[in-house]
Amino acid sequence: VSLLHEVYSLSGTTEGSPVALTCTYETKSSNIYLYWYKQYANQEPQYLLYKGAGTNRDEQSSSKRYKCLTSQTSTTLEIKQVTLADTALYYCALKDAQ
Repeated sequence: VSLLHEVYSLSGTTEGSPVALTCTYETKSSNIYLYWYKQYANQEPQYLLYKGAGTNRDEQSSSKRYKCLTSQTSTTLEIKQVTLADTALYYCALKDAQ
């Protein structure tokens, strides 16, 4: 799994509103998985979801509040109704499924 360079914080986001975090990447593979993780201060990252891109469209999420949109160059994590508990750092990662 390759950790992509984008790291996000939800500071300044209005509670109850939706938020979208977009991570861009480049790959020559047509069969990849894109992962999102959340990390609270001084804790291990927590898995949120993965979604396939390219020829792979599998998806698995840890909560119905999280949704992922993917293309050949980006992945967007959508969080519905942000709460104070969502205050954390967010990471995206890419895995070649081949």
